[in-house]
Amino acid sequence: MSTLLDLPEHDNDNDNDEITEAAFLALGLDPALVEVLDELGYETPSPIQAESIPSLIAGRDVLGQAATGTGKTAAFGLPMLQRLAESGRRDERRPFGLVLAPTRELAMQVNDAITKYGSKIGARVLAVYGGAPIGPQLGQLKRGVDVVVATPGRAIDLMNRGALALDALEVVVLDEADEMLDMGFAEDIETILQATPADRQAVLFSATMPRRIELLAREYMREPVMVRIAREEVPEGEAPRVRQTAYMVPRTHTTTALGRILELERPTAAIVFCRTRADVDAVTETLTGRGLRAEALHGGMDQEHRTRVVERLRNGRTDLLVATDVAARGLDIEQLSHVVNHDVPKSPEAYVHRIGRVGRAGREGVAITLVPSGAIRHLRNIERLIGKSVPVAPVPTVDDLKAARLERTRVQLREQIVTDLRQDADADVDGVGAMVESLMGEFDPADVAAAAVRLARTGSTSPDDDVEIPTFNAPRGGADRGASRGGRPDRLGGRGQGPRPPREGATRLFVSAGRAAGVRPQDIVGALANESRLSGRDIGAIQIHERHSLVEIPEHAADDVLRSMRGVTTLKGRRANIRRDRAAN
Repeated sequence: MSTLLDLPEHDNDNDNDEITEAAFLALGLDPALVEVLDELGYETPSPIQAESIPSLIAGRDVLGQAATGTGKTAAFGLPMLQRLAESGRRDERRPFGLVLAPTRELAMQVNDAITKYGSKIGARVLAVYGGAPIGPQLGQLKRGVDVVVATPGRAIDLMNRGALALDALEVVVLDEADEMLDMGFAEDIETILQATPADRQAVLFSATMPRRIELLAREYMREPVMVRIAREEVPEGEAPRVRQTAYMVPRTHTTTALGRILELERPTAAIVFCRTRADVDAVTETLTGRGLRAEALHGGMDQEHRTRVVERLRNGRTDLLVATDVAARGLDIEQLSHVVNHDVPKSPEAYVHRIGRVGRAGREGVAITLVPSGAIRHLRNIERLIGKSVPVAPVPTVDDLKAARLERTRVQLREQIVTDLRQDADADVDGVGAMVESLMGEFDPADVAAAAVRLARTGSTSPDDDVEIPTFNAPRGGADRGASRGGRPDRLGGRGQGPRPPREGATRLFVSAGRAAGVRPQDIVGALANESRLSGRDIGAIQIHERHSLVEIPEHAADDVLRSMRGVTTLKGRRANIRRDRAAN
């Protein structure tokens, strides 16, 4: 990115070992702060710290661009504490510094970090955010605080109550500024900034640098120094390895495809990014239904619940965190192996920011993106930004799923056999050996083993396991031309063109429930498979519209299906009428 706002810019694209390897003392930090850093295990400044700290200690405004996990909190927190120590302010009830963060999680992390950094200079640090009782926060503010870390909404609330006075503020920090603007906090941020002294120091850090950030900087910063931290270039052989893969999937099959992909990938720890809270809940439900250990994370949960969910991913008790961008902002999970984009980010910078969470420290990471036809242009924008194409892989088929499950079963059986042989082979304490021997006297041993495996796998399948997911080819040249003409229908009714006629030998059923009721293809497949004699593989193209859905089934089975279901089915807990689609018959 070129220099913004014609600001003086420090850029670490070039090798600058002298700065990177400099000790924190050489940056001008107080020995008491450096002592804490040494105790915390810090060795050398990160690029964002090395390039920001000297300017901030000198009192300059700084506009910084850097991704999560690059050490931004220390970059702005240490100079703030340094200036606090030098100011000699003590027993002052009005805060010296204010840090604004988009989410409660990030506010808590920043608060914890600054509290540790300032432990030897007696800094009083307080986090204030929504979802927590306001009484204790009011009490602590009344007693006096040096640094307040706040979400914008709670900061405005406390200002309106007269509890948070900013007239003596000397440093204000906007952390993850782009995310705060995306969350609709623009007006709150401006209200807060307007309440601060004109001569206070302003610090703004953002993972991306859209036009709105530039305008904010023009209005509220004074000749800021621009610090841009490019993605770290590491020598070959040590470079972060992120396997990027895109899957072209019709939108109505996105979640089904995701379940299959994750079942084959078997991530150690993954974040699945969704656009809305409703998507998070729906995707979590589907993945859990497949037997995957998935948990939701979004702003609709209370703080205690959100904290427990994140800790379960960190300690391995769950594998998948399904989250909105906002809820996952600021989370730094060391063992993260996969990042999954259930929805293609509209901002290419957001994509880069997401996948930067994996593949660190030489570990291999995986970035998966599901791309419906309407989002191909977003994928092309991403490829232009990263300077290379994202490889496209075929969505796992029904046969792929069966083969993967059989292989996992084979491996598990082999491990169990080896374990049994290592123990006392003659000790049949649970009677299993005797039971198998008796069956082998009656049946072929191979038949006994096959029946046991099939029995063990009963109930481990998903209603959409037999659904063939249609695919389409991404058009060349970056234009979004929709699905390919040939091959299987993509189950998406073309807007403005009307649905395609049913395939030969099939008819179409009309279901009186659609997107407005939260209906998904797997819901329809499950209802038909459970209440009629159809199997998943008998069901063809499914189109989900706002108030209704259309589903193809074999013509010869239609009357039997309607008779079995008596013209009514239950979808998402609601009764829905089902009949032949008059427009197609």
